[in-house]
Amino acid sequence: MTDPVATKRDSLRQAFEALALPHLSHLYTLAAGLVAGGRDAEDLVHEAYAKGLAAFPTLRDPASIRGWLCRILGRLATERRRRRSPEIAVGDLLAIDRVSLYDLIRDEDTPLYSGTLHQDFLEQLRDHEVRAALLRLPDMFRVPLVLLHVGGLSHRELADALGCPVGTVMSRLHRARKILEGELWECARRRGLVRRADQ
Repeated sequence: MTDPVATKRDSLRQAFEALALPHLSHLYTLAAGLVAGGRDAEDLVHEAYAKGLAAFPTLRDPASIRGWLCRILGRLATERRRRRSPEIAVGDLLAIDRVSLYDLIRDEDTPLYSGTLHQDFLEQLRDHEVRAALLRLPDMFRVPLVLLHVGGLSHRELADALGCPVGTVMSRLHRARKILEGELWECARRRGLVRRADQ
């Protein structure tokens, strides 16, 4: 005699896997942007899928499973950050707010750039340099930035995933972009792509 509870559980698991597994690669890419990558990213994705399976009966629209899993992943990344020790301060927030990669590139007198200033500059950076710069951002800024641009979450979904108001999300995204711009500029200086401050 079959156990109806076990049968229902198996049926739910199969339905969840059919919907969720096609998004595994996307979730891993998202997780790799939220944590250092490798084993930590795999653990985060595994935990998100386990939580997703447990909460699957509450999913109202199966077509929205990708965004739903991204929100779960974002919440888990935020919870991990909260459990860890406090982060290192990022410096003077007013100074950070004044950083403009566009202005830095425009004011650079060598090399000359075309009318596509940002694109020309960014194309000189290697993927691993951009990723390293992104990973240097404190979690409170990196997590919403990655969830927005890699996860495709809306500002409202970000607010729900991070447990904060939309205005706080917008502020963190602004600062995340400014800190990232500064990191990319410093990377370009280290590589000799732009002049040094003392030259």
